[in-house]
Order: sequence, then C-alpha cells, then structure tokens
Amino acid sequence: MVTVAAVRSGTPAAKKGIREGDILLSINDHAIHDVLDYRFYMTESALTLQLHRGAELITVKMRKKEYEDIGLEFETFLMDKQHTCKNKCIFCFIDQNPHGMRDSIYFKDDDSRMSFLMGNYITLTNLTDADVDRIIEMHMSPMHISVHTTDPELRVQMMKNKHAGEVLSYLRRFADANIQMECQIVLCKNVNDGAHLERTMRDLCSYLPMLSTCSIVPCGLTCHREGLYPLELFDRSDCAAVLDQTAVMQKECMENVGRPVFYCSDEFYLKAERPFPSGDFYGDYAQIENGVGMIPSMRDEFNARMEFLTEEERAVQAEVSVATGYAAYPFLERLCRQLKAEIPGLCVHIYRIRNDFFGENITVAGLVTGGDLIAQLRGMPLGGALCIPSVMLRHERDKFLDDVTVEAVENALGVPLRIVDTAYGGDAFVDALLGFC
Repeated sequence: MVTVAAVRSGTPAAKKGIREGDILLSINDHAIHDVLDYRFYMTESALTLQLHRGAELITVKMRKKEYEDIGLEFETFLMDKQHTCKNKCIFCFIDQNPHGMRDSIYFKDDDSRMSFLMGNYITLTNLTDADVDRIIEMHMSPMHISVHTTDPELRVQMMKNKHAGEVLSYLRRFADANIQMECQIVLCKNVNDGAHLERTMRDLCSYLPMLSTCSIVPCGLTCHREGLYPLELFDRSDCAAVLDQTAVMQKECMENVGRPVFYCSDEFYLKAERPFPSGDFYGDYAQIENGVGMIPSMRDEFNARMEFLTEEERAVQAEVSVATGYAAYPFLERLCRQLKAEIPGLCVHIYRIRNDFFGENITVAGLVTGGDLIAQLRGMPLGGALCIPSVMLRHERDKFLDDVTVEAVENALGVPLRIVDTAYGGDAFVDALLGFC
C-alpha cells in the first residue's frame, strides 16, 4: 500500500485535487508498489491514476510534460520498507560490529532498487524471477552485484544461503537484456582466492561487454569475531600473488574489450608495497566507492593542484593537523611534505590513528571512530584545525561509527574539524590544509 504523504503545490497532482492520505493504486493500469513503479510509469504525458480515498475509489486523469514529476511525496524514499539481507556471509562486516551501537549499523541491506538508485551492492538472493523480469522491463542499468564466486556450491557455503548458487543464472539474463553490471568480489584467504578466483574472473568474462567492472577487495576482519567463521588476513606475499593473478586477466581484457575490467582495491597495493597504476588505468573510477583507485585519484588531483598554487596560497601561514588510518598514512605524509616544501609557512601534523574500536587489523581511514580520535589526539599539537576525510562520518556528516558526534570530538580536542570531501580528493585535501574550504 502506497500512501501519499504530501502533494507539492502547483504540481499536476495538486491541480487535480490529489490529497495527503490518498492511497495510490495504479498508474495507467500498472500497479504501484514502490518508487521504481512510480518513477517508471509516471513518465508518460497522459496518465490515469487510480486511488483510494477512504472507502472511495477515485480516478484522476492528467496531462503533463513527458518525464515531469506529478508532485506526490511519500513517507519513505522507497515508498515501502527496505529489503534486508537473507544471507549469513562468513565475511560479513556487520556481524563483526561490537554490541551497543545504533540500530542502523546492524541493518543489512540487499535491495535491488537501492542497487540501481544508489549503487548499493546486492547478492541476488533476494530476487525472484518476477523481480528480474521487472529489472529487465524497466532496464534498471547498471546493477551492482556482489558475486564473490561463480562456483555455485562454494557460493552457498560462503553466503550460508541454499539459493546463493542457483541465482547466479540471473547474471546471464541481465547480460542478454543489455543490463550493465558492476560487480565485486570480497576475497577471503584460502576460501575463494587462488584457483577459485581464476574461475570466477573467467566465468564473469563470459558476460562481457555487459560486465563493466569488477572490484576485488580483501575481507575486513575486526576484533569482534567471536563464534564466527575463522578467516585469515592477507599478508604481503598473498597480496602480491593476487595482484599478479589479476594482472593476467587484466591484460586479456585490455586486448579484448579495451579496459582492464578487474580492479584490485588500493589495500592490495599498499600491503604488497607495489606501485599503483596510472590514473588512466582506472578509467572513470567506477569502483572508487569500493576503495579502488582512491589513492591514485587523490595523487593525480593533488599533483595537478600543486601546479596551479596561487600566490595567496603560497603565502599561507598556518598550523593544522591531519588524522587518518594506518593504511593511508605513508601516502598522506608524503603529500603533506610535498605541500610544505612549496608553502614554507604551513605546518602540518599528521597522525595515524590505531583502530582500537574495531581492532588493529582495521587500518582504513573510513573506519576510524570519534572515540579513537579523542583518546589518541587529546593533548597532541593540532594547530588551528583537524582535517579528517568525510568517509569517517555517516552520510549526514554529524556522527562517527561509534555514535560520537563531530561536536563532541571538537569539544574534547579543542579544535574545529575540517571535513575533507573524499569525492574531490586531492583538491579538497589542499583546500582543507590551507583553510580555503
């Protein structure tokens, strides 16, 4: 049931007298269940809406510009409840969270609508044949899919879902319907790596060119894994082996479709102590939200920005600080030295934050918590501001993962926080250090 929460004034719906509380049943005889139905079927210029107003069934006809929004608002973005995950993956990060955090931290999303609208990754186990039919009919492209392995039996074992193997057939249906697919493989040592990774990459290549990209990321292991499947960390040699194995497939894909297709996350290069590829290798950075190409992108943006420092920027006199995780610390430390060499009046203190909240195995900046910032930076020289990446905060940018607020960190440390928008990488980093943000 889709209830109208509000009607925007001046819109086609308002002019036709649709009211708050009306229940939208159909548009042009197509049943409306959620936001995808609504957006897809309201695009035509001539519409017939069926609604319930109390016990009364009413019909509203309207004409509008093609693709114009008719002006209805609903209680939730999706117009119904978000679909939860039915799996119990052996590597699930949410299962590795400590107790006592906010409820949203423990919510496992596996919703095909969010895959299309927001880029969330789905495992396919929530889909029915009817759902796949709708995705194809609406041409919901691209879809973001967590594959992990193309071995049906292994996928069942990894995801603890008896349907996890059979739903892999949907990949072929998407490819045949020209649905672009952005995929990911969460790699677990001695589980789906080695020969299994080789099979997965080769199987996925059968969906080219509709397979756009596939990221390969190592599973994250916190210190809160009591009772969970025993997993091991990738060491330096393991990461080097993954990079070498992937490079073979990247070369074949470059020859066949003109792009590498498979991309290892930055963590593999950092742990293997291997140089990163050039920025061109990553194309349009389609997998950057998966930690693929963040450092190369920031490196290139930073270097480009350094070439165009203004006289005003070169004359800055300031003392600031930077906080990051252990993984990115050497890289950011080099950037800070490079910037200070060009701006003599700039003093930058850069701190690597040990992750006591999730455990020392977690080294990425995005999982640094407010509590760890306070505990490790209290009393340290911070200058006039502390710069942190936006990925440390939830979407609203008001809280860290441990529910500590930005304001609480500022009060405890006695300095304002400057949030570096990671979407703008090197440019935003320079702006934050120089106080031009």
